[in-house]
Amino acid sequence: MEGIDTVSRLVVVVLVALVVCGTVPATVAGQTDGQTGGTVVVDEGETVDSLEAFGGSVVVRGTVTGDVSAVGGDVRIEQTGSVGGDIDAAGGSVTIAGTVDGDVNVGAGSLTVAESGTVGGTLMAGVGSATIDGTIEGDAEIGAETIRLGETASIAGDLRYDGDLEGNTDAVAGEIQEDPSLGVDVAPTIQPFASWLFTAYVLALNLLVGALLLALFPRFSAGVADRVASGPLRSGLVGLGVLVGIPVLLIALAITVVGIPLSMIGGFVFGLLLWIGTIYGRFAVAAWLLSLVGLGNRWLALVVGLVAGALLSRLPIPIVGEAINLLVLLLGLGALVRGLVGHWRTARGRDRDRRVGPGTDEPTAD
Repeated sequence: MEGIDTVSRLVVVVLVALVVCGTVPATVAGQTDGQTGGTVVVDEGETVDSLEAFGGSVVVRGTVTGDVSAVGGDVRIEQTGSVGGDIDAAGGSVTIAGTVDGDVNVGAGSLTVAESGTVGGTLMAGVGSATIDGTIEGDAEIGAETIRLGETASIAGDLRYDGDLEGNTDAVAGEIQEDPSLGVDVAPTIQPFASWLFTAYVLALNLLVGALLLALFPRFSAGVADRVASGPLRSGLVGLGVLVGIPVLLIALAITVVGIPLSMIGGFVFGLLLWIGTIYGRFAVAAWLLSLVGLGNRWLALVVGLVAGALLSRLPIPIVGEAINLLVLLLGLGALVRGLVGHWRTARGRDRDRRVGPGTDEPTAD
């Protein structure tokens, strides 16, 4: 059946996207035999020149002779681990229980320098919370909501901070100075880099999924673009109804307790629907704009639409980009749902005709 074939191909798209999400984000550069995927590991007894990771967690139990650069996940230098160069990290949390000979620059949710941890250079951190129980042989600049200095902490240089400083301030050999600017300006090179790199990763993933959609569903994808161009108001209203109505329905299911599993599955499906709707919306709007200047290449429309959407999210005035992307999402989501409903109706009509058979009057209800 055509409906089953379409669903099968859609499943292929989703599975490929999920596999890419799970394996592409964490990448390793340099001479390393460490694992790739959700977690990058340098095992105890293993030595690598340098380590660069994006999108996954990093665990160093062995030796990295050069720098460690990580974006998008947790970073942990275990007690047996050592880093000969610097650490530049932007992610969920950073824990240093081993030795770092160089500087540490962190933009993350939390930072911990354990009792066994040593930082040979300076420490710059912009984090939600910072706990220092180990040794910092240079200066420290920390902007955080809470900064706790443990009894075993030792900072050989000066401490500049912004936030609530707690604990053993005698651990600082140099001067202690409060600097409110650190809460915004600390680790200035890490946060923009992480943000742009994440945007580039999302763009690459969207391009892959969009290419699969256009390759596996050429007619359906063209239909989505046509619905946006010919009926933007209707598509937008349908998209708004789906965006508001489905979460309400899922909440109602969850309230019944019995419907919690269905609500969880529905939430996952709804998330995928929003993702595909965003890709289709950007593709469709770009296809319409390119058609105005006589360009009808669907692949060009996909690239232009997704790149433009990524750039909009980076506008200096985020409200403008968010508003435009929301409008595009509504258009794509509405056109996608209209196409799925139309396809389902067509498939159901064909099934009914097949059951009735040629030359047979369709039975009527009593």
